[in-house]
Amino acid sequence: MDDITRLTAAELAHAIRNREVSSREAVAAALAKIERFDGHFQAFTAVDGERALAAADAHDNWTDPAGLGPLHGVPVAVKDVTDVGGFRTTHGSLLMGQQVAENDEVSIARLRAAGAIVVGKTNTPEFGFGAVCANRFRGPTLNPWDERLTSGGSSGGSAAAVTIGMVALAQGADFGGSVRTPASFCGCVGLRPTPGVIPEPTRPLAWSTLATQGVLARNTDDAELMMRVMSGHHRDDPQSGRRPSTDWTGRPRIAASPTMNDEFAIDPAVRAAFGRAVDTVSEVWGDIDEVAPRVTGASAAFKVLRAAESWAKFGDLVETHENDLTESFVWNVRQGRNITAESYLAAEMARSRTYRAFQEFFEKYDILMLPSASVLPFPNSQVEVTEIDGKPCETIIDYLACTYLVSLVGFPAISLPALWTAQGVPFGVQLVARPDHESTLLHAARELEDTVDFRHRWPALPDER
Repeated sequence: MDDITRLTAAELAHAIRNREVSSREAVAAALAKIERFDGHFQAFTAVDGERALAAADAHDNWTDPAGLGPLHGVPVAVKDVTDVGGFRTTHGSLLMGQQVAENDEVSIARLRAAGAIVVGKTNTPEFGFGAVCANRFRGPTLNPWDERLTSGGSSGGSAAAVTIGMVALAQGADFGGSVRTPASFCGCVGLRPTPGVIPEPTRPLAWSTLATQGVLARNTDDAELMMRVMSGHHRDDPQSGRRPSTDWTGRPRIAASPTMNDEFAIDPAVRAAFGRAVDTVSEVWGDIDEVAPRVTGASAAFKVLRAAESWAKFGDLVETHENDLTESFVWNVRQGRNITAESYLAAEMARSRTYRAFQEFFEKYDILMLPSASVLPFPNSQVEVTEIDGKPCETIIDYLACTYLVSLVGFPAISLPALWTAQGVPFGVQLVARPDHESTLLHAARELEDTVDFRHRWPALPDER
């Protein structure tokens, strides 16, 4: 059973298709690993083994190989901010999840149509706001490499579940870095595609591109497979219909920057790890220019736009139920309470300038390398990141600047597990490409995965130490 959970999603789908493994065996192996370890790690908020096994049995009754989807029989998990029919959607909040979702979100329906079997929902801080993957009824989700440390916000449950091998694939959501940060902290692959690649026809702000669904996996091939299954046009999402470019080959033109011209601070341990990663990448691709787009004013713009969206969606909830909500969530939402139309439009203009600066930069380069996180995983007891390298942060989201600046302009990015740190915890390198150039991104990621320094590793679990 443990051998089955160590297969990649592509390997597992191939084995099921060739009847080397049954769907029931695959799902039973995932459920056994969840039962064995999740009481300790708290990666899941809900698991429905009975329904998953029934779906597996139905999958095993196939007779026509031509009718099988690319994820036929593969167990997957979904972050508990996304609707899955038959599960409660709690958003990590005591105020939500009283009703069982009747229907799947479109991306999840597409996963199921491709043959994937949802075994459960993964943990998240309340409504996806928080540096630690914990809420008032579940968590914290522990880091697979050091259980004192956080798995990251806000897709930490998905990242931990994939890293441990509870599932080969898990869905996530990324606003300011909520896929890439947990991938960095846990040591797996985190892919945030161009907004619109994965449609979200039910979101209240249909024209916004700050947030998008993403993928947690153990390698690039699996991440791409899941992304492509979920992608495609939907009439109710005006951002959808974007088509990731076709296969790209060649030697990428690479730039790297640890801080994007000192736009954000990073921990010395991150700087050292990133420097070693750049040196290793240069052995693969040759000289790398240390340069980045000029993004003056971009951080302030992101904070205004993020706060305004958060207040529009959750302001009423905070005003009426503050005592039932986590402090971090309330702080994040209240940042948008007094934003004026003038300041909002000024932020949009700064965003426009930043987007054009990125586009001009990528006329010369194919890939920009950045850290996936400005700090290494920190203790769950810390709750928030309030200082970096001994210097106080202005806000509790400053540590996300290395990822939220990419979210601001809507460029696709992937976090790869990189050289292990001297502290013995993972560190992620973020690769960024221009919009719709996922093929460039994935091609570059695969080349790095071919080296031993940019691959998922298996953590020693409690009864294996």
